[in-house]
Amino acid sequence: MKFRVRHTTIFAYAEPVDLACHMVRLLPRVLPYQRVISSAIIADPIAGRQSDGVDHFGNCVSWLFLDLPHPSFSVTLDAEVDVSFPHPPDPASTPPWEEVATARNGGPQQWQAAEFTFPSPMVSNDREVAAYVALSFPPRRPILAGLNDLLDRIRRDFKFQPGVTTIATPVGRVLAQRAGVCQDFSHLMISGLRSLGLPARYVSGYIRTVPPPGMTRRRGADQSHAWVGCWLGPRHGWVDVDPTNNLIVQDEHVVLGWGRDYGDVSPVRGVILGGGRHTLDVSVDLLPA
Repeated sequence: MKFRVRHTTIFAYAEPVDLACHMVRLLPRVLPYQRVISSAIIADPIAGRQSDGVDHFGNCVSWLFLDLPHPSFSVTLDAEVDVSFPHPPDPASTPPWEEVATARNGGPQQWQAAEFTFPSPMVSNDREVAAYVALSFPPRRPILAGLNDLLDRIRRDFKFQPGVTTIATPVGRVLAQRAGVCQDFSHLMISGLRSLGLPARYVSGYIRTVPPPGMTRRRGADQSHAWVGCWLGPRHGWVDVDPTNNLIVQDEHVVLGWGRDYGDVSPVRGVILGGGRHTLDVSVDLLPA
């Protein structure tokens, strides 16, 4: 499925910014199941200097340096991407979750997954979240069957409600209020899976803005989206699941990057000199090309 992606972030400042350096993670990843046909980052004002590279997780990163006063700053991703996620395996064919939880012990095919089993700055261990997630993983249950059950429960138990959390809301509070947005549900799911020793990573990207005919609109459209990458063991590798929409990712998502939590893949962050108070406006469109 080919998609056209346009993601615009606009900062408007109360006073001019004299100097700024922005770290931008907006270029989609090239993956076996995701071909980037074209991509460009458009900044206004134009950066006086730009550096490009990759981070620890292999995500594309651009550093934009602005050395002239400016009352606002906007950055836009314009890209065309062809995605074709592999079909997930039969849940019954996946190993018992306890076998996957041995990733922390290391091994030739496990060390990269093992780093996603530990707490991270924005995904702490929480006893109540661990207990909630553990209900989906009774002894010897195939791991994908457990993940499907957990997706069903999150969709049933939690309300998608923008404005009741911030990106820094602890997972324990999300569980207590049973409401939040895609970042909250992803952090909560990751926290619980890691408490069981299961590798889970935070995936940043987009979900289709306009649904196919006859289908309901997905939650989290028109903005950056987040979901969870789960490791199913050496045989099956990573499978992405979307707890906000109760589905296994296949043909409605575009991947920007992944990390331990949101802090590793924030689309735009930086340091400015001046500016005072500011407003932020974000718009996203992911439409069939």
